[in-house]
Amino acid sequence: MMPSTFADTELTLRDGRRVQLRAMRRSDEDEILQAFERLDPEARYMRFMRVVREADVAKLRKLLASFPDSGIGLVATVPAADGIDIVGSTLLMIGNDPASGEFSVTVAAEYGGSGLGHALMSALIGAAKARGLTEMEGVVLRVNTPMLRLAERLGFTISADPDDPSVVICRRRLDSPSARSSTH
Repeated sequence: MMPSTFADTELTLRDGRRVQLRAMRRSDEDEILQAFERLDPEARYMRFMRVVREADVAKLRKLLASFPDSGIGLVATVPAADGIDIVGSTLLMIGNDPASGEFSVTVAAEYGGSGLGHALMSALIGAAKARGLTEMEGVVLRVNTPMLRLAERLGFTISADPDDPSVVICRRRLDSPSARSSTH
């Protein structure tokens, strides 16, 4: 499968703030670790679905090295004193089925409600379609209502996980005529 490239995009959010949306790079490691440190415990729990006190640096390096072959990673950045800050990210990991991937998204608390999550997920959906994927899915905590509302707005179906009542599965077909294009 031919990996697609993602063109850098400058976005103006609902509240007027501007972010740069671009592909995740290996050189983003330090900024991703800083972004993790800025997440409060509840946000970490919602993202990782368990208590995570410290970042797994080895796992992060492996993840970054796997792009673009085994997935798509996008980040939203803003200028900062040390160069940039990552204020949002989204991932799509491709497993054994090259036509499908599992998504995740993280938005810094101070950017919640600004439309950044929608913009990140819309960009990820577009990148997945461009890469030829036909389905995206994600496992979301049932109590993560902001993510579930976002998934519904983006056309994902939400269904119970038969093995775990604390989570739901959000799934979206990308290849059907009814899979409307999502843009930011």
